[in-house]
Amino acid sequence: MEQYIIKGGNPLVGEVEIGGAKNAALAILAAAIMTDETVLIENLPDVNDVNVMLEAISGIGAMVQRVDRHTVKINGSTIGDFNIEYDYIKKIRASYYLLGALLGKYRRAEVALPGGCNIGSRPIDQHLKGFRALGADVDIEHGKIVAEAEHLKGTHLYFDVVTVGATINVMMAAAMSDGLTIMENVAKEPHVVDVANFLNSMGANIRGAGTDVIKIRGVRSLHKSEYSIIPDQIEAGTFMFAAAATKGDVTVMNVIPKHLDATISKLIDIGCEVEEFDDAVRVVAKGRLRSTQVKTLPYPGYPTDMQPQIGVVLALAEGTSTITESIFENRFKYLGELARMGAQVKVEGNSATIEGIEKFSAARVSAPDLRAGAALCIAGLAADGITIVDDIVYIQRGYERFEEKLRSLGGMIEKVSSEKEIQKFRLKVG
Repeated sequence: MEQYIIKGGNPLVGEVEIGGAKNAALAILAAAIMTDETVLIENLPDVNDVNVMLEAISGIGAMVQRVDRHTVKINGSTIGDFNIEYDYIKKIRASYYLLGALLGKYRRAEVALPGGCNIGSRPIDQHLKGFRALGADVDIEHGKIVAEAEHLKGTHLYFDVVTVGATINVMMAAAMSDGLTIMENVAKEPHVVDVANFLNSMGANIRGAGTDVIKIRGVRSLHKSEYSIIPDQIEAGTFMFAAAATKGDVTVMNVIPKHLDATISKLIDIGCEVEEFDDAVRVVAKGRLRSTQVKTLPYPGYPTDMQPQIGVVLALAEGTSTITESIFENRFKYLGELARMGAQVKVEGNSATIEGIEKFSAARVSAPDLRAGAALCIAGLAADGITIVDDIVYIQRGYERFEEKLRSLGGMIEKVSSEKEIQKFRLKVG
């Protein structure tokens, strides 16, 4: 079992290149099978979740050619199976995007009920509501969602809650339905817009992505495309908070600053200096930071995927901070691990109160999920002594070359898989 071993105390300084957005990539890969022509996708992050999605696509018969680490060609003309097995879906929840893609193109899909990070209940009722509104028969049989339709017909749909997954999934199916679909109360996240732009590049007719209402006029077929995925705002934000926690000076490169507005706003609130450029953002932290209040919300609000990262920083800030988690109910598991490093935290329901301390003390901690794992690495980089983070497979699901990028900024972090390697690291760092 691989672990990260970290010696804290060094401020992170320098520039770091941000990769393609994982959450956009997973949906775009699913959408790529909706044409019988070859699609070229660039700026693909080389992370475990993406690799599993490519395996799932290949598993149903599509041709998948990895051109290089960040580029793939996909041709869906050879698909002969509409059944996405549990082995894939239990590894990455986003495999369910193949439901909308297959239903849109072939009018049939079978996808195992999804798994993913244990961060709380993520019902799929809005996905099923959308597919049914388009005219599909949808049942749950033997642990699978089975959707089929003779015809998909445009509809007017209002989502009961704002949901990224259902917005994207229903948008894909509607892209190849008959007539006009109007979806209201939709998610506005950058990766929703990116998927819509990708579908449009293949000949879809989607308008309004990024607003409250998306209008989709169905087309009979889609064609080949070459497309580059947007930068990952969550990876960027993670390094920005790593700079804050370690009193560093980090510039994240290859980003869209507008996508980082909520993160930048909170960094300024707590006392960081933030400088924006056309495609980069610089974060400088000097001295002790200030407390603040955070509430996670759908975009353009503060993202739930950035909640653990700011939680680590607030645990070192002067004064009392509160975090209200309005998206996922199990997103505070990392605070129990952070308490092992000396953090003063109290969780009640969907709210956490954090009393800032001067310094973390190193400890052995375990990553409960993807973003929490990255946040605990940030805590280790800011701590006195040597921290070990277990269960880093979660982190590798969504961050490419995570430890390498941190080392390039001066962080002392290595991936190890044995007690011997741990001792070797201890001797090296003194």
